[in-house]
Amino acid sequence: MNKKLTVTDMLKNKEKYQVKDDVTEELSIQRLDASITIRKPERSLCLDALQMAYDDNQQGKADPFMVYNIVVEPNLKDSQLQKEFGCIEPTDIVEKIFEPGEISAIAQIGMQLAGYKNGVERVKDIKN
Repeated sequence: MNKKLTVTDMLKNKEKYQVKDDVTEELSIQRLDASITIRKPERSLCLDALQMAYDDNQQGKADPFMVYNIVVEPNLKDSQLQKEFGCIEPTDIVEKIFEPGEISAIAQIGMQLAGYKNGVERVKDIKN
């Protein structure tokens, strides 16, 4: 069981408890035999993606939107890359490079970096 977080703990380990903005993560894409780098998404990007996911008209666009905006290496926003792959919309590049399952996994890891979908659980009272 985790210990109770106290102000004393937070003051002793200030660096540990501060939210960091410029967090990156390297992900291995097995099918491509290569890795990509993603950056922790800002809150506004997460909220936009969540809103898209719950909108019946945009539901399938949420994960590609997230991936397009968090992948920093390779630069999916590169105009030459977009042109060579025949992209009409900028986010089209995501589905031209990654499989649907890969897109979902990358988006989920991005959301996790921002604290969504993990890391918080209820502490249940155990009665004897």
